[in-house]
Amino acid sequence: MTGLPTFAIPPTFLGIGLRDRASPICVAGIPLDIGTTNRSGARFGPEAIRRASRMLVDGEHPQHWVDATKLPLADIGDFAIALGDLHGSMALIEEQALKIEHLVALGGDHSITLPLLRALAKRRGPPALVHFDAHVDTWPDNFGQTYGHGSVFYHAIEEGLIEPRRMVQIGIRSPVPRQVHDWTQARGVVMITAQDVHETDPAAVAGRIGEVVGDAPVYLSIDIDVLDPAFAPGTGTPEIGGLASWQVQAILRRLLGLRFVGMDLVEVAPAYDAAEITALAGATMAWEYICLLGLRR
Repeated sequence: MTGLPTFAIPPTFLGIGLRDRASPICVAGIPLDIGTTNRSGARFGPEAIRRASRMLVDGEHPQHWVDATKLPLADIGDFAIALGDLHGSMALIEEQALKIEHLVALGGDHSITLPLLRALAKRRGPPALVHFDAHVDTWPDNFGQTYGHGSVFYHAIEEGLIEPRRMVQIGIRSPVPRQVHDWTQARGVVMITAQDVHETDPAAVAGRIGEVVGDAPVYLSIDIDVLDPAFAPGTGTPEIGGLASWQVQAILRRLLGLRFVGMDLVEVAPAYDAAEITALAGATMAWEYICLLGLRR
């Protein structure tokens, strides 16, 4: 514990001090939301997630017995973006991410993941991908625009930034054009729908994820709308029938053997939140991931 009451903990991620980008694990906010197709507001996600993360500093992880605040972890503040310019912002995000060894990014909308993957592929080659989301995000465009939060993984696959046959999507349930669904599966992507998750258990889902990604380096991307709106109302494109917070948490806690190389948590839009529950869910998922990294260290 910090010795401070929760409400007085500094509003950085887990209350850790701002440090430089040479730290082995860096948390950065990316307050960009001009790639959204419904409700904007995820630009305020990093601030809300950091604030909610103060609930997670009272001790060790209760299963892994890792204290995330004791890891070589830095909150490096927010990335620079080009105001109102999606292409310019993506170029800036990629440039900044290239300099970071292991990034935990707090979005922002899901369009931030594309430049992060571009940077990662340049540094390490294309990783496997574990993707929690209500949406496949493999539309070839967004209402006539080439880039946006619904086309992230279409471009990632087309650009060779990820290994699509080592890509698994969890929580899928939104309306989707049949050709988009079929194109995604034809590339070898494994979809575990929300209904699949509800009809099985977290251990089985985690086991399937492990089968798909194998021993490859893995990138984790979590769209908060993987959760049902009952658990995450504060997001731009909510879809009913989603996962409960405990389901995502239980799956993450079982991904012990995966070789993670980076993560993003996106689409928290606090203007639509209630009692901070979406921001807390997002902060907790990032904390769960960092504790997994602590186990490997």
